[in-house]
Formats: sequence, C-alpha cells, structure tokens
Amino acid sequence: MKSPIEVFSKWADEGRDDAMAMGHSNSVNAMLDFTLKNINDSFTFIDSGCGNGWVVRKVGEHPLCKKAIGVDGSRAMINKAISFDSNNTYECEDLIDWSPVEKVDVVFSMEVFYYFNNPINLVGHVVKNWLKPKGRLIIGIDYYEENKPSEPWPLDCGISIMTRLSEKEWKDSFSKSGLVNIITWREGQKDKWGGTLILTGEKSNY
Repeated sequence: MKSPIEVFSKWADEGRDDAMAMGHSNSVNAMLDFTLKNINDSFTFIDSGCGNGWVVRKVGEHPLCKKAIGVDGSRAMINKAISFDSNNTYECEDLIDWSPVEKVDVVFSMEVFYYFNNPINLVGHVVKNWLKPKGRLIIGIDYYEENKPSEPWPLDCGISIMTRLSEKEWKDSFSKSGLVNIITWREGQKDKWGGTLILTGEKSNY
C-alpha cells in the first residue's frame, strides 16, 4: 500500500493523468457550470488537488477569471501542469498545511478530499484559510458510503489513505465549517453506480 501522492505521481509518470481527467470530465463540467453561471464579476480560483492542471487551464480562460491557482501534493503532477501552462500559477504543497497568499472567491476540488486521514479538518482549513467571505467551496467525491461500487478502491488501487464518509457526514462537515446555502447532488448516477457526490456551500459574510 502506498500513499496517495506516491500512487498519483506514478500515474503522472505513466501518462494516466489524461485518462483520469477524461473520466471525471462530466462531473467537473457540471460543477463548473453550476459555479460559474451566476458569476458576474471578476473572480479568483483554486483547484485543490489540481493534478496536471486541466481544470485550472479551463477556468483560467474564463473572461472574468482574474487568477487561477492549482495546488497538488505530487511534484510529478505539478511539473506536468507547469509544462502545459505558463499563464496560471501552480504550487506543490500538502493541502492541509498550505494557504494561499490571498484568499479566493472559489475553491474547487474533484476526487481529492477523501485522501486524508481527517477530511473534515481539511474542509475547515480550506474554508477558514482559503476562502474569502461569500466565497464558494465545491467538491466532487466518488468514494463515499452510499456508493457501494467504490468500497474496494483502497485495495484495488493500493492506496493507504482513503477515508470513507457518508453523504450526511460530508454535508455536516460543510455546515460545521461555517458554510451556508449548502447544496448537494449526485451527478451521473446510473444502475448500481451512485454517481459523483457534489457538495457546495458559501462562506458566511464575516
């Protein structure tokens, strides 16, 4: 069993990051459509666990995006992101320890937060230290209790840290962190597949 960073660094070296991006594209597009459709002013953006930076590049092209930042714990992924993109900013850091120099309007994350021993702490850290008042956090998760086909993933992928929470536990973590107007839905649900659990909320104006 290896750490998530070790596994995803190997995947980056093997070129599997493009397949990951393609597999997540429908859920990511739904999350971005929801987030960006009502933005009428310039905004700043962080992709938490950005991988090869494909979402950062996509959002960075939005006419109202003032700054787009990607942060990831894998040096291989960050090096690949930088090799593709000289217009946006990338940081190789542990998400639970890192904070941006300036807080941002939107924090996005796809398939990342459960790769921590205590993802609830990560939610709180991001809300407190990354988001501006009235800023939005939106995350997508495929590995959660109600999505039964995802249960064997730690063994299947050989990953040592994967924390399996229920939809209620994720939603409660958003509420306890100070987020309001919380919305959840499942994107791409079919047959036995529960779909991507998407959670979003706004930071209180204080």
